[in-house]
Amino acid sequence: MKNYIILGIIQGILEWIPISSEGVVGLWSQFFLRKFNPLDIALFLHAGTLFVVLVYFRREWMEILRGKNPFLLRFLIITTLVSLIVAFPIYKTIRNRIFGGIFLAIMGLGLLVTSFFQRTKRKVRIGRDKLAILTGILQGLAVIPGISRSGATIFGLSLGNFSPQEILRISYMASAPIIFLSSIYLVWKNPNFIFPGWISLVFSFLTGIITLHCLIGWVKRVNFSYFTFIFGLLCLVGAIFEFLF
Repeated sequence: MKNYIILGIIQGILEWIPISSEGVVGLWSQFFLRKFNPLDIALFLHAGTLFVVLVYFRREWMEILRGKNPFLLRFLIITTLVSLIVAFPIYKTIRNRIFGGIFLAIMGLGLLVTSFFQRTKRKVRIGRDKLAILTGILQGLAVIPGISRSGATIFGLSLGNFSPQEILRISYMASAPIIFLSSIYLVWKNPNFIFPGWISLVFSFLTGIITLHCLIGWVKRVNFSYFTFIFGLLCLVGAIFEFLF
C-alpha cells in the first residue's frame, strides 16, 4: 500500500512540470511493484490527474460543452486524434522497456529553446491547425518514458501566439481526452489495476490539484522564460546524474 501512495504523490507532483512522470513512476514501479508492467502502471496513474484537469478547468470544459469555445474544441479534437495515431504503435513497441537519460536530456534542450523563444519574444508563424497537429505529435511521443508530456506540449504551444497562461491551460487540457481513452484501454486489458491502484489515484488527485494551483499561481508572477529555463536545467542535471550513476 505504501508504494501505491508514493506513486500517487509522485504522479500528482510531476504531471504538471516538464519532467517525465512516466519515467519516474515507471522506474519506481519496476523495482517495487513487479505485479504490473511499469509503463502500464505509469499510464494508469494519469487517471488521477485527469480528474484534476476536469475539476480545475471546469469553466473551460463547460464553455466547450456549451459551444462557446469552438477554437479550443477543434484544437483538442485534432491534438487527440494525432496523439492516438502516434502513441499507440509506440506503446505496443516499447511497453516492456524503460528509457531515461537520453530523452530527459532532449527535453531539457527543448525547454531551453522554449525559454529562448519566450525571452526574445520570437514566434514562429504557424497556423493553429498545424500547431494542433504538432502538439498532438509531441504528446503522442510522450508515451515514451523519459519524454515529459507537459514539457513536450509546452514546447510545441510556445511556437504559437499564446500567452503563458494559455500555453499551460491548453497543454494540461489536451491531456484529458488521451488519458481518458488510455485509462479505459488499460482497465479493459487488465481490470486488476483498479485494486489496489485506487489509492494511487486518490493521492495523485489530492497532490495534483495542490501542485497545479501553486504552479499556475507561480507562472502568473514570474516571467515564463524563467519557468522553462529552470526546468530545462533540471532535466539536463537529471540526465547527467543518470548517465554518471
